[in-house]
Amino acid sequence: MFESLSSRLGEVFDRLKRRGALSEADVGEALREVRVALLEADVALPVVKDFIAKVKERAVGQEVVKSITPGQMVVKIVHDCLIDTLGQAEELSFQAVPPVPVLMVGLQGSGKTTTSAKIALRLRTRDRKKVLLASLDVYRPAAQQQLEILAGQAEVGSLPIVAGELPVAIARRAIEVGRREGYDVVILDTAGRMHIDEALMAEVAAVKAAVTPAETLLVVDSMTGQDAVTLAREFNDKIGVTGLVLTRVDGDARGGAALSMRAVTGRPIKFLGAGEKLDALEVFHPDRVAGRILGMGDVVSLVEKAIDSFEQDSAEKLAAKMAKGKFDLEDLAAQFRQIKKMGDLKGIVGMLPGMGKMKKQIDDANIDPRAINRQEAIILSMTRSERRHPDIIKASRKRRIADGAGVSVQDVNKLLKQYQQMADVMKKVSKMGQKGLMRHGLGGLLPPGGGGGRFGF
Repeated sequence: MFESLSSRLGEVFDRLKRRGALSEADVGEALREVRVALLEADVALPVVKDFIAKVKERAVGQEVVKSITPGQMVVKIVHDCLIDTLGQAEELSFQAVPPVPVLMVGLQGSGKTTTSAKIALRLRTRDRKKVLLASLDVYRPAAQQQLEILAGQAEVGSLPIVAGELPVAIARRAIEVGRREGYDVVILDTAGRMHIDEALMAEVAAVKAAVTPAETLLVVDSMTGQDAVTLAREFNDKIGVTGLVLTRVDGDARGGAALSMRAVTGRPIKFLGAGEKLDALEVFHPDRVAGRILGMGDVVSLVEKAIDSFEQDSAEKLAAKMAKGKFDLEDLAAQFRQIKKMGDLKGIVGMLPGMGKMKKQIDDANIDPRAINRQEAIILSMTRSERRHPDIIKASRKRRIADGAGVSVQDVNKLLKQYQQMADVMKKVSKMGQKGLMRHGLGGLLPPGGGGGRFGF
């Protein structure tokens, strides 16, 4: 979502870093470019003015002039001001007697229903909460059935559908069922409209008055740009929201909505929806988002993704085999599955520091998200004996494997070559042992002349 903004700001800061000292004129020129970049990213004008004023106040002072690396100091100041603009990270509040009502509001098509299920899944798996989902959308065809299906996928409770029941009555029944059946949280998915109107606001207000929710979350499609800011202001003024959820942040939105909505409403962004899968929901961390915008990466989120997808049993088995210098194609397939669990490869790469500047190279590399699927299919087309003893795979077997996976023999050869390179590394790890690895470092694992780029997909 922040790629274009990150790219523009990166160009500005690169020019600053190349200068040994900065004058007030240098800073002023850079801030004019930052202002244009923010406006092009759909950041609201009042927010841009306030942001630039904050940065300028600090950047033209002695803090930068006396700095050893003034360019780096300006980047730090912009980073700190971005965090101030984005606000503080806030989790959902459960300071109420169970069942705690959570009200989901927003326009039709913003992703409200899917987000309700995502939050329910997160509460069940991470917070060990017993969650009940209830659809108050009696207008959109099959809306209630859709939430019921999603509840099944998230393995949480779903309020039984009663034909003809009105939204306020559904909300009250959901709270009563939640109280009677021992639920910790009841998530109420309200109906949306194509645009804000009095009927929508009146209905949401009536539901809110009936259940007194601990959280009222406004779900906004980040692709709507400046309209998202207007929408957030309207809902906050007329209904009162406690937090915001931005959906479709994995798309090509320009990022201005995230910067603007927090500043305009004063309400925190609590979650980011980054895909259609129910586990594609991230807690909003302003410092990490600011890091992504400025090309500093988001290693913490990357590590969290790895931990979430980490299978301890399979990792322990692999570690034991590595200690003996053994690594076969079944192990390689297991690693492919781990990578797939972490999500889109471009998204993962984008979390690494400095990779924002390499966007063109990454795009030119044409990382195919289906590449791992193809490689996994090649391995699955092999017999168990072939996976465990790859050296027996000769020409006739390669043709059979290629036909079974729907690929060419060259693709099979490429996979086997990559496997052999990884297997050689595993053997070196085994021979060097822990002390040898610490003494020689990772360089001791690479072939003469480098070869660090030989393990890419």
